[in-house]
Amino acid sequence: MIETINSAEQKVSAYIHIPFCEHICYYCDFNKVFLEGQPVDEYVEMLLKEMQLMLEQHPVKQLNTLYVGGGTPTSLSVKQLDRLLSGIRNSLPFKVGKEFTVEANPGDLTQEKLRVMKNYGVNRLSMGVQTFDNRLLKKIGRKHTTEDVYQTMRFLETENFKNVSIDLIYALPGQTLEGYKDTLDQALALDLPHYSLYSLILENKTMFMNWVRQGRLHLPDQETETQMFEETIEAMEKYGRFQYEISNFAFKGYESQHNLMYWNNNHYFGFGAGASGYLGNKRYRNKGPIQHYLCPLRVNKLPVLEVETLSRKNQIEEEMFLGLRKKSGLSKKHFYERYHQSIDALYSEVLTDLESKGLLINESERVYLTSKGIFLGNNVFEQFLLEKECANK
Repeated sequence: MIETINSAEQKVSAYIHIPFCEHICYYCDFNKVFLEGQPVDEYVEMLLKEMQLMLEQHPVKQLNTLYVGGGTPTSLSVKQLDRLLSGIRNSLPFKVGKEFTVEANPGDLTQEKLRVMKNYGVNRLSMGVQTFDNRLLKKIGRKHTTEDVYQTMRFLETENFKNVSIDLIYALPGQTLEGYKDTLDQALALDLPHYSLYSLILENKTMFMNWVRQGRLHLPDQETETQMFEETIEAMEKYGRFQYEISNFAFKGYESQHNLMYWNNNHYFGFGAGASGYLGNKRYRNKGPIQHYLCPLRVNKLPVLEVETLSRKNQIEEEMFLGLRKKSGLSKKHFYERYHQSIDALYSEVLTDLESKGLLINESERVYLTSKGIFLGNNVFEQFLLEKECANK
């Protein structure tokens, strides 16, 4: 059974990883492989076997959310997608109507694939658009064009599929503030209920990082990046999408329930090659290379590469820096119910210091970042990680 401490820890979701891509973006460091020549059919079958094996060891009555990500889930054929989704519904305890998200790429998603998704209860799509500048799309290694985005939106409208989110990335190489404003305008003109906007992060082992080291790639400076973030918040607010997490904006009622599971430090299964999960007081990670993932499953063994047991101090620290990403911050009542300790007692000096700097607001029922604190989020989070003595009490 999953080792839960109390009722405050009983929510569980599932993330399902499809590592196949028809094209590898230059900035991406997720676990992914070129689709061509891969054992996709076997991967889907072994993925379903992993679910069955894991649930035998860690049974749950009901999952809160399902999320199929990648890679590119929509790179699967219609037949493969049908097998995957039917298998998920047969293997996992999930009630129709709960949030079921699939990631999609403009150009990969067809009406036939969308109908398969709807048939199995998929009720939310997350699309990787990144920018509406075709020149930049090519520069960052995306294979879709702006027209692909509009074409996909047209058939989503035809199918009356409305719960759609798009991802955008800012501070891209060669991107200007004016160019980014244009992307924001085009994104908001789609009138979608949810937007996720992230600044470009250079990750090791990506082509972008190699090019930066070689002096071949130049990114906007910090001031321009900050201005882009300011423009994002201003534009989203103007069009009625409220910022409920540092990088996420939505109409009320359209917040990503799956991502909120992460930010609320709840539990989740991670199924698939390289996927990570969090059950009880343990975080685990699966083997990443496809064949390394498949081998143990062929003999009915789980493909877990490593397991980390979190101390109570680790859990509290994670609760703080994940929870503070939310605009609403942390509920003191929930924190106490979960850890039997109060935020004020554990972090008295840190809270006082951050409040005096105008980075955080400490109310009787909750603690949350100010607008200034949101811009300096990582600096704020570090204060809670550094307070080791306090969190050990």
